[in-house]
Parts: sequence; structure tokens; C-alpha cells
Amino acid sequence: MATFFGEVLPVFSRAVDEEDEEDQEIRRELEGRREITIQWSSESRTSTEGTAELSFPCSTFLIAVGQNAVGFLNSFVQCSGSWEVIGAVTLWNERVKGTDTFNQQFPSDSSCLLYRLTSNPMILTCHCSCYVAEDQLFQWTEKVFGNIQKRNLDVIVLSSCSVTEYKSPRSISNISVPFLRALKTSAFQETPHCALLEQPNVISGLPAAVLSYCQVQQIPAVLYQCYSDVTTIDSMTIEAFRPLLACKSLISFVKDTSRSAEILKQLVDTSKIQSNLYT
Repeated sequence: MATFFGEVLPVFSRAVDEEDEEDQEIRRELEGRREITIQWSSESRTSTEGTAELSFPCSTFLIAVGQNAVGFLNSFVQCSGSWEVIGAVTLWNERVKGTDTFNQQFPSDSSCLLYRLTSNPMILTCHCSCYVAEDQLFQWTEKVFGNIQKRNLDVIVLSSCSVTEYKSPRSISNISVPFLRALKTSAFQETPHCALLEQPNVISGLPAAVLSYCQVQQIPAVLYQCYSDVTTIDSMTIEAFRPLLACKSLISFVKDTSRSAEILKQLVDTSKIQSNLYT
């Protein structure tokens, strides 16, 4: 603002200041809502009493990302033995609305559930069927792995995506779809149970975040990515993960898969019912 004497004086608008404060408040509220939280069961807390903080001993940690990977764990891995839910990872973002309503111990629509094999508590699994936003990936890995002892830990990540994302200098018409490709950390010394992912293919999202975390922490980890022509839950895509049952760490506890076909059929049938607009 100029005065009659030619001076230029700074003028601050109270309205602008108030708008900035409101924007900052909204931003802080959104950041707070995007915070990832983990709720642990009372049983899991009791089992870790005596430690300075909640930290689960673990030899094998299986992380399934997406409906088909989760379907494989349900049908072929957790059909063997007795499993208990030890925690739930909940989050909110533009695709996941979350909930504040709790059903007994955990939200009915928990984003991720953490399980433990009762006969061998060193075996943990994580079922993640939801979308984890880019700004939440680091948080997710830090919080989940922050509660797991990393000594002598092996991590197996399962995921699936559309075959249209697969890049190859050769025609893929001769490749039977769905198919698996593997990506591993430098600390992973075993031979993967499928071909390694070729360049220039890249992995994104939560599987990439977990593998990157394990690489930095020098944790042996392998990612098995299934490329499929079906994006929804699909029996053939789930079956494509079956070669992984030969993994050394899975053979040790997956003893009986006689009910796998029955469980798989139930999963697929339930999905079809839920996706039917006329039911």
C-alpha cells in the first residue's frame, strides 16, 4: 500500500492469515487420519510380557498383498494347522475408508490382519487386501517390522498384478498366463521357485516397499509376483502360487492341503456372490 508521502507499507490481510491457519489445520487433520495404527490382541501382548516392548520372535514372515495372494494363504497355507489372529493394521486413504467400529477385538473391515501359527509361534502371516497409499508405505513397513524380531528372519512376499504390466523383448504369447516371477534381496541365498523378474520390469506399491526395507535391513526376502489376465479373485491365479509350497520354510509347517480345493472354491464362490449386482 502506498501512502501520500510515497512510502510503500506492507499490508497483511487477516482473511488470508485465517485461511492459511484453516488450511494448515485441515492438512494436520488429514495427516492424522492417514496415520497407520496396529492393534494387538490381548493374547499376543501376554505372550510377549517380559520384553521391553512388543516384539514377536519370527523365523518366517509371509506377507500376502492383494486378494489372490491372500486367497493362496487361506487355501493352501493356513488350511494346515491352527492359526490365531494376533493383530490388525488399520489405515485410511482415498481408497480405504476404514472404520471406527470394533467387532470384539478387531475392526470388521480391518485393512490387514496378522496371524500366528499356534503350534509354531515363530511363523507369522499378514493378509493385506487393501490399497496402501504411496505416502503410507514407509509407515507401514516401519510399524509392522518394528514389532518383529529381525534376527534369523526370512520374509516371503506374495502379490499379483495384470499381465499388461509385464514387459518383455519377446512375445509373451508363448507364455502360459498366469505365471510367476521372483525378485529377491541380496541376503536371500536360496534359489527362487520361478524365473527372476527380467529388466526393465519394476515392482511398485507395498511389495516394493517391503522388499526395499528388507534390502536396507539385510533381511533375506523374496517377492513372488504373479502376472495374471484376471484382476479379481481367481482360482487359476491363486493356483499359480502352488509351486511355492516347495519352499524350504513352507515345507516345515504346511503338512496337509487336503482341504485346499474346498476352501478355494468357497472363496471364489463368495467373491462371485459379493460382486453380483442383483444379490
